[in-house]
Amino acid sequence: MNPTLSVLRAIRGGVFTRADARACGYTDPDIDTLLSTGGWRRIRPGRYAAFRDLTLVTDETLHVRRTFQLLRESSGRIASHQSAAALHGLPLWGLDLSEVHLTLAAPEEIPGVLRGRVVAKPDVVRHVRSPVGPGVVAWNGVRLTSPPRTVAEVAATCPPAPAQAVADASLYSGLTTTAALRKATEHLIEGAERARSIVTRATSESASVAESRLRVILADAGLPMPSSSPPPGVDADQLGCSLWFPAERTVVEFEPYRPYWTDAADEGAPALAAYLAEAADRAFGVPRPGLPVDPSPAGYCWISWADLDDPVEVTERVRTTFARAHRATAVRTLDPARRARRARRSAELSTQGPITRQS
Repeated sequence: MNPTLSVLRAIRGGVFTRADARACGYTDPDIDTLLSTGGWRRIRPGRYAAFRDLTLVTDETLHVRRTFQLLRESSGRIASHQSAAALHGLPLWGLDLSEVHLTLAAPEEIPGVLRGRVVAKPDVVRHVRSPVGPGVVAWNGVRLTSPPRTVAEVAATCPPAPAQAVADASLYSGLTTTAALRKATEHLIEGAERARSIVTRATSESASVAESRLRVILADAGLPMPSSSPPPGVDADQLGCSLWFPAERTVVEFEPYRPYWTDAADEGAPALAAYLAEAADRAFGVPRPGLPVDPSPAGYCWISWADLDDPVEVTERVRTTFARAHRATAVRTLDPARRARRARRSAELSTQGPITRQS
């Protein structure tokens, strides 16, 4: 199920219509195939549900439903911050979902307030801005902030690690670009410097929340940046689960927890085909024209999702793997004069006679 239909499914309580599926890019033959194979189940005529999600209700689902309900109650409300991130299908790991975030063009029952953060209800945070600023889009009859503005607002107000995951996912999925994110930070009322630091480190190469967290930990520790190429000999099913450090001849493998989504096709896409071709060439030792040949890995390090809670331990484990790989591959040059120097040193020591200790 693609992310657009997944959001609609969550809004409608887990069910959707054939018209919803068509609007989200599914053709009638695709819908019929999913129904006949059991991937989707017919709840009643014209109403369907994903089989694996029939009984699954999460905090993310409840937050999306509550956000959509509040938006439909008033046309002057705009979903923003993590609530807009939820509607865009961005990862919500580590974000506070106890409150719905809305941006208002007018005070709306809050007289005397023009700008700032106002909590009107226990579960709703209203950000009053007049004017609301650029970057507002319409979707399914409601309004929400655009992907670049959403990422900037999350980066300015949320913890760094979850905000970094949101920024990386927006680039990986193709929702926005680095230039658009930088421009969006210029329109923030507060937290612009904090948002810029997140946006500067954002990368489209990170494919999961776990990878984003790992990249941040390694960068904070001052370790070298991983290569954008896959490790030599990597299997196709392991793409996106490892980082390759050619200079250190080390592969850091990790648990790809909470993978990001992308609009690119799973099979047959030119970019993926080229990526797999390059991985196969590296695996079988056939260099591609014009590309340097990386050395074979000498060290491997495994990082689990739970390990990421201890950045110091992760950093130490990676440093140890770097050092072990260096010792295993270090080349010691032969010095012809070394034996002569040792002989002279031994002769000098023998002429000095025995060394006596003075009490």
